[in-house]
Amino acid sequence: MWSDAACAEPSPGVILAGQSVKLYVSTAVQLSIGLVGSLVAFWLGLPMPFLLGSLVATGAYAMFATRRSGEKIEFPAWLRKGFVAVIGVMIGTTFSSDLLAIVPTLGISLALMVPYVAVTLGVGYLLFRHVGKYDRTTAVFAAMPGGLVEAVAFGEQAGGDIRILSLQHFARIVLVVMAVPLLFYIWSGQAVGSAAGQTFSVTPWSAFDVVMIAVLAPLGMLVGPWLRLPAPYLTGPLLLSALIHATSLTATNNPDWLLYLAQLIVGTGLGANFSGATIKQLLNAFALGFVAVSLMLLVSFGFATGVGQLTPLSFDALFISYAPGGVTEMNLIALSLGVSPVITATHHLFRILLTSLLSGFLARSQKRQ
Repeated sequence: MWSDAACAEPSPGVILAGQSVKLYVSTAVQLSIGLVGSLVAFWLGLPMPFLLGSLVATGAYAMFATRRSGEKIEFPAWLRKGFVAVIGVMIGTTFSSDLLAIVPTLGISLALMVPYVAVTLGVGYLLFRHVGKYDRTTAVFAAMPGGLVEAVAFGEQAGGDIRILSLQHFARIVLVVMAVPLLFYIWSGQAVGSAAGQTFSVTPWSAFDVVMIAVLAPLGMLVGPWLRLPAPYLTGPLLLSALIHATSLTATNNPDWLLYLAQLIVGTGLGANFSGATIKQLLNAFALGFVAVSLMLLVSFGFATGVGQLTPLSFDALFISYAPGGVTEMNLIALSLGVSPVITATHHLFRILLTSLLSGFLARSQKRQ
């Protein structure tokens, strides 16, 4: 005979502890799957392997596991946000005094980045809103010609569908990274390498660099909300790091392993958002992404051709600078073609700044409605 004590309901503390253990185990499984996907992508020489590889592997697992059990796959938000901050710090380290010195010589091409962002955003919005039938907020942030992490962070803050945003920007990055080298190969016959060996720094890192990143990331996570910045856990660390490095207060060399770890965790966290997604939604994202990327690259071609008539910059440099890809990816292509990565980095970082400011404004506007 069971006693009343044995049959009693478990206490809230026991339930919470059980849920915590379940989340930790689930997180460990997801990271393990993400790591396998990353290593496979790295072995294949694919672009941004630790971000896209983990996103694909974890996304596939989340879709399959959800269909099998009916339960949504969870990933700790604090862990993803913490490493989003690390990526923000790493992006900020690319803002050097040398980078600032070249900005005045690129006035025309940088100024025309403003209408470029407006045109690509408008074209993408019309596509996602009226063809893809996304809600207005999701359509706006799906059309952002910014990085995957930045666009999803701002879209999530504004109330967009993070699952669709993750799918759509994943499709954009994959398609851009495939299309740009292929286009250059068709035009020039020159092959362009992959970004499997990507890095933010070419000099060796030290323990001091790790400590600096470990300090700037949490400080930036405090500064971002305090200044009421959009996507504060990304822009706070980025702004703090950029100010310190642009004024030459310090120079930080980003360890490759930390970049890979940050991408693994952020990619795994984004892949978890595929939970509940269907194959149809994935195919739809790539179909829309193909049209969107084609239109964006057409706009990039037009701007590169027009700006080339006004500045001494080459078409190759301008096209890479205006292509809607990531900073690292486009810089690798620039290096492969003998184009100054400082020029392309300046344009892409300026584009990120523009899209961040615009995204923040739109995020606040959407939340007020």
